[in-house]
Amino acid sequence: MAINTDPQKIKEVLERGIEQVINKNNLLKKLKSGKKLRIKLGVDPTGPKIHIGRAIQLWKLRAFQDLGHQIVFIVGDFTGKIGDASDKQSIRKPLTDKDIKKNLKDYKKQIGKILDMKKVEFHYNSEWSKKLKLQDFLSIAMNFTAQQMIQRRNFKERWDNSKPIGLHELSYPILQGYDSVMIKADVEIGGYDQLFNLKTGRDMQRIFRQKPQDIMVSKMLYGLDNRKMSTSWGNVINILDSAENMYGKIMSMKDELILHYFELTTQLPLNKIADIKKDLKTKKLNPKDAKTMLAKEIIGIYHNKKAGDIAEKKFNRIFKEKKIPLKIPYFKTSEKSFSILDLLLITKLSSSKKEGKRLIEQGGVSIKMKDQESKIKNWPENIKIEDGMVLQVGKRKFVKIIIK
Repeated sequence: MAINTDPQKIKEVLERGIEQVINKNNLLKKLKSGKKLRIKLGVDPTGPKIHIGRAIQLWKLRAFQDLGHQIVFIVGDFTGKIGDASDKQSIRKPLTDKDIKKNLKDYKKQIGKILDMKKVEFHYNSEWSKKLKLQDFLSIAMNFTAQQMIQRRNFKERWDNSKPIGLHELSYPILQGYDSVMIKADVEIGGYDQLFNLKTGRDMQRIFRQKPQDIMVSKMLYGLDNRKMSTSWGNVINILDSAENMYGKIMSMKDELILHYFELTTQLPLNKIADIKKDLKTKKLNPKDAKTMLAKEIIGIYHNKKAGDIAEKKFNRIFKEKKIPLKIPYFKTSEKSFSILDLLLITKLSSSKKEGKRLIEQGGVSIKMKDQESKIKNWPENIKIEDGMVLQVGKRKFVKIIIK
């Protein structure tokens, strides 16, 4: 495949969703030259699901792939056992072999929603890191100082606050940089919290007398609550989420994130996003309708257009028309009554009785029968079972009770 050197395509690759490029002029020359570049992304399998924040970098890889460049995807099955300290205020729990195997189960399937996997060079960094002898690692480490490592922002904060910094954490940037050496990366892509590690990769390549890779740092996607998108905070949209789940999450997001999401999570042309910005500013377009457009764009990427239309109808049925969805799970029973906490647990509307209590105290549990709805206010309450009654938790969880 010939390398595409179209100036407009190159400009968008270098600028859309990108916070910083090191060295931009050098990378621009490379992209204009027609040389096939090796574009690296390394990911530690810290969880089984990829959210759309992490997918920003995958879409940047896809843009390079469409230009004809070689994508090199590295799974950090070795470095994951150390734990990346980037942006962490305490020592990270290392992954076990069992964790890694579990988390990697659907990784290629998820990545394949974005990249053409037939054209991806795929590696596990244990391929070379396991073979690295202690003597050789120490020889490499002699090129760095403890002061260099501790000067990274989160290490400095931990040092100043007398929080522990593991010696193994100091070795992580070196090992990630060694990946760049082993695959001879021309460009490495990462998030802003990875900048220290990415720069160390450049240093490592100099040590091994390779030309230092250029670096592309992507913008950070804020989660639905305007904090950093993080699985541990639950403010994420995963690329394997159902269309209905995606739609509901996007409609619940803060208005100020709309344009941010259009730029970073959709493939909509920038001039169309500029029109949306203008229409929001002049109030020609209201935020709710903009979110509908955004939801359909994202669902169209990871599902299809029809799924977006169906998700919109289901959402409107619940939130606009205040009706129960046409298709909901059901629970069959011959019991005449249940304690509400047991009923929530057995229908899987709560994961524990503790969560059930919290949901009731927050006013999030109700029972619907025909056109009547009643809130459950007391968690010790017993519920009389009636055929066809619907138990609802929050705005989107329903279970119909059927008497055997």
